[in-house]
Amino acid sequence: MHPPQRIDLTGRAALVTGGTKGLGAAIARAFLASGAEVMVGARGAPAEPVSADGRTAVFRAADVRDPEAAAGLVAAAAARFGRLDVLVNNAGGSPDAEAATVSPRFVEKVVALNLLAPFSVAQAANLVMREQPGGGSVINIGSVSAHVPQPGTAAYSAAKAGLLGLTRALALEWAPRVRVNHITAGLVRTERAAALYGEDGGAAVASTVPMGRLAEPQDVAHACLWLACDLSSYVNGADLAVHGGGEFPARHLARRTAFPFSSG
Repeated sequence: MHPPQRIDLTGRAALVTGGTKGLGAAIARAFLASGAEVMVGARGAPAEPVSADGRTAVFRAADVRDPEAAAGLVAAAAARFGRLDVLVNNAGGSPDAEAATVSPRFVEKVVALNLLAPFSVAQAANLVMREQPGGGSVINIGSVSAHVPQPGTAAYSAAKAGLLGLTRALALEWAPRVRVNHITAGLVRTERAAALYGEDGGAAVASTVPMGRLAEPQDVAHACLWLACDLSSYVNGADLAVHGGGEFPARHLARRTAFPFSSG
């Protein structure tokens, strides 16, 4: 596999929510390596600064579920860099929970983090981006759960489906100054998620993906760089699938298990 061609974002500024670890940190490092100035927001400071190529992201503590904190995070990034060109709404997630017994408070928190928070941060970012030369790009990190819900993810799947709808709605309202796009991320091999994939390191899960492997954080990060740069200047309201082709249908997997040496 050839290394990806470097995208140069020198002179631009990016804000990555949930950017201190896992996928968010990988996205922030990709933007740093591209030459962009980067601020990462999260509720707690990272154990080590998020850095790449000798450059370090600025950290600001913020719980983006609070609309005032979300607006403050955007204002801090704009004030620090003098502009804001890219917002990556990455903060999100949820533990599995039975829909029949989950508490209303749990559902509220999941929806707040995965749908309402991106809305709040994007609103504040749009106010900055629409007034500056070149506008801006908002990138919402979604999930395959928005398209194919799994047991135990009712609130999360509903919130992520809402995020996809929100993306398309904002793309209509904010163009042409601000582009808003969505990435449907598949199973990503992060430190936090590794334990969910089983003792085999995710080999069995990877066999259900047409590409034969789980996504690496860089796969999603590179898609973010493309959506942030001028190469995608006419891409707006898109849902970019970064999931290795999704998953094989259950009947295909069942047939492959029963007849492992058959083809087709």
